Amino acid sequence: MSVTTAPPAAEPIPVRGKGLEPRTGGWFVRIAVLVIVVIWMIPTAGVLITSFRPEALVDTTGWWTALAHPFETSQWTLENYRLALDTGGFASAFLNSLAVAIPATVIPIAIAAFAAYAFSWMEFRGRYLMFIAVVGLLVVPLQMALIPILRLYNEGAIVANYYVFPDLDLNGTFLGVWLAHTAFGLPLAIYLLRNYIGSLPSSIIESARIDGADHFTIFWRLIIPLSVPALAAFAIFQFLWVWNDLLVAYVFLGGSRETRVLTLALQGLVGREGENWHLLTAAAFISMALPLLVFFSLQKYFVRGLTAGAVKG
Repeated sequence: MSVTTAPPAAEPIPVRGKGLEPRTGGWFVRIAVLVIVVIWMIPTAGVLITSFRPEALVDTTGWWTALAHPFETSQWTLENYRLALDTGGFASAFLNSLAVAIPATVIPIAIAAFAAYAFSWMEFRGRYLMFIAVVGLLVVPLQMALIPILRLYNEGAIVANYYVFPDLDLNGTFLGVWLAHTAFGLPLAIYLLRNYIGSLPSSIIESARIDGADHFTIFWRLIIPLSVPALAAFAIFQFLWVWNDLLVAYVFLGGSRETRVLTLALQGLVGREGENWHLLTAAAFISMALPLLVFFSLQKYFVRGLTAGAVKG
């Protein structure tokens, strides 16, 4: 009695992601990336070390000399941070920066999301020309628009004996700087969000319309959750831009103690002759704390949104 054996099963062909290991760079690529990272971090490391050194050592020796004896207590101090917080209304400037950055980030994102949905999924006459006009505003230099906006704030705008922009004297107010940052940030926000929202599957929108959903329901229940990656990415860039801005804040808010933001307070710490620049290093790292927190917080949602939208089924 003969026994037949089944032929051996063919080995499955390895498919990327199911049998093949991801290709990694060679040693040359790794070393090159490491060298670039180290070179990039040297200035930041120098500023960080300087912020913990006494003023006498900062004025007489370079920051790298502290690495020769890193465990000597005389090489390090927290006095720079204490003086930076106690000098020149730094805490008030921090709150003013929050009062400027949060609305100047939320307002353009909200307006741009509505506009991007309209340009992507609503049919109306002239939408392509309007979108081209919005994209064209990206080439307008910020510096060129400062004086016209200041005149608009101080005098208003009259066309055919009618005020198209009221004379509210917005110069020196938080509302004025909010509107300025919104105007400068809207073109890029609309462009980025329109490209992202327009690339969403049309079948989802059509299914919602068949179920009787109106435009607002589609926008709020579908578009916003699916657009979390784009919204988070632009929120990061807009917040960092507004938080680190000096020019717009100085032009529209001025340098008074009541309205100056953190960047103006940092500039004031240096002094007229640059004699307090060791305090500037400590204050700079204090001002970096909140942007880093915002970046890493939104980065988590950004990555989560990308991974959630990468799998279909």
